[in-house]
Amino acid sequence: MKKLTSIVWKLRIWKDTRGQDLIEYALMAGFVAVAAGAIMPGVATSITTIFNRIATQMSQAAAQGS
Repeated sequence: MKKLTSIVWKLRIWKDTRGQDLIEYALMAGFVAVAAGAIMPGVATSITTIFNRIATQMSQAAAQGS
């Protein structure tokens, strides 16, 4: 029974697409930011600062969730 429950949960997770749009938009924003940084070197510093802030926030959230 335990194995069946495990299989059912794996199938549910496999079919779940609720977070897909958010991930796609985040990836697209990242690509646009990298392209902007490559085209306009003055913007690269601002983009680096933003990505560092995001990384810090995610690290703190991960540490609190553990």
